[in-house]
Amino acid sequence: MASVKKNKRITISDIATLAGVSKSTASLVLNGRSKEYRVSDDTRDRILALAHEHHYQPSIHARSLRSNRSHTLGLVVPEMTNYGFAVISRELETLCREAGLQLLIACTDENPAQEMMAVNSLVQRQVDGLIVASSQLNDAEYQKINVGLPVVQMDRLIAGSELPLVITDSVNATANLVEKVARQHPDEIYFLGGQPRISPTRDRLAGFQLGLEHAGVTCKPEWIINGSYHPSSGYEMFAQLCAQLGRPPKALFTAACGLLEGVLRYLTQHQLMESDIHLCSFDDHYLFDCMTLKIDTVAQDCRALAQHSFDQVTALIDERPLEQHALYLPGRIHWRHAGSRALLAGE
Repeated sequence: MASVKKNKRITISDIATLAGVSKSTASLVLNGRSKEYRVSDDTRDRILALAHEHHYQPSIHARSLRSNRSHTLGLVVPEMTNYGFAVISRELETLCREAGLQLLIACTDENPAQEMMAVNSLVQRQVDGLIVASSQLNDAEYQKINVGLPVVQMDRLIAGSELPLVITDSVNATANLVEKVARQHPDEIYFLGGQPRISPTRDRLAGFQLGLEHAGVTCKPEWIINGSYHPSSGYEMFAQLCAQLGRPPKALFTAACGLLEGVLRYLTQHQLMESDIHLCSFDDHYLFDCMTLKIDTVAQDCRALAQHSFDQVTALIDERPLEQHALYLPGRIHWRHAGSRALLAGE
């Protein structure tokens, strides 16, 4: 039997030589087309056994040339330290791996210029499609890209964009949460948000105001405070609020987990974790179930966000029609605060 030089990447030609068949026959078997071209079972089994024995891996470059695809997807997110984006990225990576694709991830740090640099780098790497959680004010650049490859918005909506979208319905979920909290604290409930120009802030503020309206509470302008979604911004906004009030607020809604992290850090540093503050937030974390300070939260279905975004972009790559161009997923409320649970029980 012929031998193959050690430490050399084995090729289809090598497998064909070892199996005593033509390169085309080996190629048919290794590409799963043996039955279609009536390759005998014995020949197929011999080729597959040799491929397994020698750890044969198909050439990605050759595969790309044959299909005119790179078999990669690009994911653009503001940051990987955000728990929600970390979970979504992990789920997408798993989906890609199971489908024989590679996921390339770029982080933008909420910077529109940095975002487009990252996107252009992914395009230059010839990704087959993009999934983006964008901080852009308009979709002009993405519309240009979308001419050549599919772009799907995930978690965030660029204002006025008609690009395919998968997002959590944060308005109604936030309104349902805030309504219950506002009924317990009608005289004081504050909102800490991120940049007003991006959709998470706009939508969660709209839900906050709608929840107050449903509770019959008039929103005071000073209750609305915006910064950025970094934990340090949450810390600074909350510190200023406590200094202004001379105490923690009676109730507080944070528009994201990062902001809540900053608030919790301040409470911990100033020995205020036993205060009577009623905390609620958009985004959930499993560690909130372990805390003595009970926090009501809106949980996003990160797995569903990843799955539907993946389904959207791969359908577009395969030129299949989308069942839904814009998909809004429901948020799920975790009631942990004793007052909220008592109010729900009394309804």
